[in-house]
Amino acid sequence: MSKPPVIDVEATLRERISCRVIPPGAKLRELPLTREFGVSRTRIREAFATLEQRGLVERVPHQGVTVVAMTAAELFTIYDVFELLEGLCVRLAVQNADPISWQQLVDLFNEDLEQAIQQGDCDRLFSAIMQYRSQTAEAAKNPTLSAFLDSIYDKTRTIILRTLVLPGRAEQSFREHCAIVAAMRSGDAGLAEDLKRRNMRTARELIVRYKDFVL
Repeated sequence: MSKPPVIDVEATLRERISCRVIPPGAKLRELPLTREFGVSRTRIREAFATLEQRGLVERVPHQGVTVVAMTAAELFTIYDVFELLEGLCVRLAVQNADPISWQQLVDLFNEDLEQAIQQGDCDRLFSAIMQYRSQTAEAAKNPTLSAFLDSIYDKTRTIILRTLVLPGRAEQSFREHCAIVAAMRSGDAGLAEDLKRRNMRTARELIVRYKDFVL
């Protein structure tokens, strides 16, 4: 008889929190999770400790573990750093990689994706942006930078998706990413960085306007 697959407790909880399957303010309890994952309470506590280090949960004495709920002020401070790190990431990626390696991203942000966006398919745009981020993070070859960005993505994934459904944002983001990947394909690291930082600023401006919906 084959053994059941080993479940990555931390990764599973991170995914649930970042997608708001487990919403902000929810309590995480050890015993139900030990039963669900078939692991010890020690293993669950270790996962809680890692999630706390990533800023996803907080442990309060005598109250247990709660998923962190971000305030608007906290989100905006994150975006200030997010802009810098995203710009640095794409600059390093372009500097490290052959320009032709970015043709796949150029092909991804194409007329078919634009048409899908016009038909309201924001999930497809979100998937394309996540592919862009995955490829640039890998090419940047900076584990420290990747770790910081991963931590931010955990906290902002749902917010990014909600931002894309705001009036005109999906079309704007598509145009911005077309320009970014074109600069990458041409090997212009400085321009790619500037364009990515501009993309992050326009997203932040919309979040300021629609913070009650986004949060």
